[in-house]
Amino acid sequence: MLAEQRAERILQELAQRRAATVTDLCQVTGASEATIRRDLNALARQGKLSKVHGGAVLPDGEFLNEELDMETKRGLFTQEKDQAARYAAGLIGDDDVVFLDAGTTVLRIAGHLRASRALFLTNSIECACRLMERNLRTHVLGGMLKAGTMALIGAEALAALGRYNFTKAFLGANGITIAQGFTTPDPEEAAVKALAANRARETYVLADSSKFGQVTAAVVLPIDAACIITDRLPDQRYRDYTDVREV
Repeated sequence: MLAEQRAERILQELAQRRAATVTDLCQVTGASEATIRRDLNALARQGKLSKVHGGAVLPDGEFLNEELDMETKRGLFTQEKDQAARYAAGLIGDDDVVFLDAGTTVLRIAGHLRASRALFLTNSIECACRLMERNLRTHVLGGMLKAGTMALIGAEALAALGRYNFTKAFLGANGITIAQGFTTPDPEEAAVKALAANRARETYVLADSSKFGQVTAAVVLPIDAACIITDRLPDQRYRDYTDVREV
């Protein structure tokens, strides 16, 4: 494979996964580690990627102005999302009061919960149904129902949320960067997430590795305001700013 073809294949892989290790790129190109490292150096000089220990990520701060539909998001990174959700479920004890938002990874937490005396509050109709199927104590916010994500948002949701305190809040995010923090495309969903975090003793953001380096329109929280639960951390610099748990 010629150098130009390898570069194109590397960038295609990063576009799909947002991050890739040298080993990953060796497998998809058939090139040696030394060759891939030279390619990454060249692409980094061109500003097309950022090198990190063991691999590469898309340049930090890539702006996304469109949100994938719910069905598409459900089908992406399913194994990675399930790993994060399983770990998160293990953090919930009988005495907890828990907020679960409408993110596709957070939705999976319910599937890993066993019998519990914990109290759950959610702004997701789907999440509420999953919790009820497991006979868990479930409260649902009021508010406007958003098409696509089936999330309850708006002034009524915020007013209801403000009447609760949580021991733990589990949130999703569409983008994570050091400078811009946790972001999501919809300002109204961002407001619900931010208030839930403000009312919680501990806040966790569940995100697969593709979310790092992306920025969307609405800020949820600064990077140091939540613990990140992820399948793989593509850039170790994040550990300087917050607690990151690779699962």
